Amino acid sequence: MSISVLLADDQPLLRRGFRMILEAEPDLTVTAEAGDGAEAVDMTRRHAPDVVLMDIRMPGTDGIEATRRITVAHPDVRVLVLTTFDLDEYAFGALRAGASGFLLKDVRPAELVAAIRTVAAGDAVVSPRVTRRLLEEYAQVLPPSGDQYPQLAALTDREREVLVLVARGLSNAEIAANLYVSEATVKSHVGRILSKLGLRDRVQVVVLAYESGLIRPGVT
Repeated sequence: MSISVLLADDQPLLRRGFRMILEAEPDLTVTAEAGDGAEAVDMTRRHAPDVVLMDIRMPGTDGIEATRRITVAHPDVRVLVLTTFDLDEYAFGALRAGASGFLLKDVRPAELVAAIRTVAAGDAVVSPRVTRRLLEEYAQVLPPSGDQYPQLAALTDREREVLVLVARGLSNAEIAANLYVSEATVKSHVGRILSKLGLRDRVQVVVLAYESGLIRPGVT
C-alpha cells in the first residue's frame, strides 16, 4: 500500500532533500509541498495525504497552528513534526495540537522513513514516557483540571485504570503485569479507550490525562 506524504517546510532545499529520501522508497509518494503553515493546511485539504511532515518553525502560520487546523479538519491525516530539540515548548505544543509524534530535523533517512510508516499505520513515534517528560516540563501552561472532558464518563472503571497506566508511560506488557490480565486484554481496553475518547494514539491519551487532571505533574 502506498503512503502519500505532504512536505511542509519553509526551506526549499530541505524539502528537496526529504523528497529524494522518501521517493527512493517504493511505498512512499510525495504528493505536494508547502512553504508555510497556511499552505500546508490548504494542500492537505486539496490532496488528503496520509501523513504531513511538518516543520514547526515557519513564518506566518507556524507548524503548531497548522497541525491543530489539520487534525481538527482531517482526523484521518497524521502529522509528524520536525523540531530542533526533542524536549522544548515547540514539541510540547505540537503534541497538544494533535501531532502523532515528532522527529529531530537531523533525523537519519532510515528513521524518517520508518517514522512515516509508523504514523501512517496509526501508531505514535513518541513514547508515552517522552510525552510525560514534556508535559511535566511545561506543566505551568496546562489548563486547570475541570469538566472539559465529559467523554471520560463513558469509560468503565477498568478502562480509566488502564488510561492512567498508559499516561504514566507503561507498555501493554507492563500494564498486563500490573493488572494481572493478558496483554491481549490490555490491547482491547486501549482500543476502546481511544474509540470512546476520539483519540488517535497513546500519545494523545497522555496529553488528555494531564489536561483533564487525571494525572498531575510529579505524581507517579
